[in-house]
Amino acid sequence: MKEKMTKIVLWLALAILLLAYPKLFGLYYVNLFVTFMVFAVFSLSFNMLLGFTGLLSFGHAIFFGMGGYGTALALRHIEGISLFPAMGCGVAAAVLLAAILCPVVIRVTGTAFAMVHLAFGQLMYVLALKLRNITGGEDGIGNFPLPDFSFLGIISLPLKNNPVNFYYFALLVLGLCTWLMWFFTQTPFGQIQVGIRDNAKRIDYLGFKVPESKAVIYITSAFFAGMAGSVYGLFHNLVSADGSLNVLVSFAAITATLIGGIGSFFGPIWGTAIFQILEEITIRFTEQVELVTGVIMILVIMYAPRGFAGFLSALNLKWQTYRAGRGK
Repeated sequence: MKEKMTKIVLWLALAILLLAYPKLFGLYYVNLFVTFMVFAVFSLSFNMLLGFTGLLSFGHAIFFGMGGYGTALALRHIEGISLFPAMGCGVAAAVLLAAILCPVVIRVTGTAFAMVHLAFGQLMYVLALKLRNITGGEDGIGNFPLPDFSFLGIISLPLKNNPVNFYYFALLVLGLCTWLMWFFTQTPFGQIQVGIRDNAKRIDYLGFKVPESKAVIYITSAFFAGMAGSVYGLFHNLVSADGSLNVLVSFAAITATLIGGIGSFFGPIWGTAIFQILEEITIRFTEQVELVTGVIMILVIMYAPRGFAGFLSALNLKWQTYRAGRGK
């Protein structure tokens, strides 16, 4: 009972901190936190594949980019479209792409799955550069209309040139996405995910259709990656190939998941936070951010393969053992 009350108090304190964040910190840190939320959700969607299903993708940015491009194109070409239908267009584009790729990707695993996605990622990146009439080429799609955030006619918040309002909008949308992904992992289907990761043949023997289950997980992951890409495009009022489809965007999710802890739901969130803090510190001394990140990744893989979440679990286990010994 005491532990339950402690958790409730901690969650309430976190909620109050998030609501008061814009007043406690300046605009720079508000914008930084929005970027953190976007890539935390993107990394969580990637972890649905790698951590919970055992599928490593080197091209997860294709869904992130499709979410951004779909939303930007809808706002640019559909006159009078409101915010959520425009975001729905971006997410639908990501889901449609995942549905098209499903018949191919669900039949491969391991290295083949990773390399197929690397190829698809590069293909989408080149297409975004070449189809200049649609995507804007290297310049991307920018300065598109940004509708107000309205909800049932009760709340209406202007988002354009208003970072604080956009912060609350992103907090609502991305917070809901985070909860939905967590809920997904807690369902019986979430246990099938883990079963496919650990022993796909046993799951097939138990009567569950492994390819179809992978397809559902794959499309769900694409849905949330597309949502993160849509919010990211709205945040910058710009969607470009380098910013959304570059292979480094895919590797950002991989890095965050490895540093935070593969298989732990909150691991990618910790990893994104650590990754962003390291970047902010490193950039003050050198421009070689990727070099520092690479060294950190090597050290984590060699000496802490369970990531930061595993480190926290080990500390918690030692604390519980200490308390048990003290009680005796």
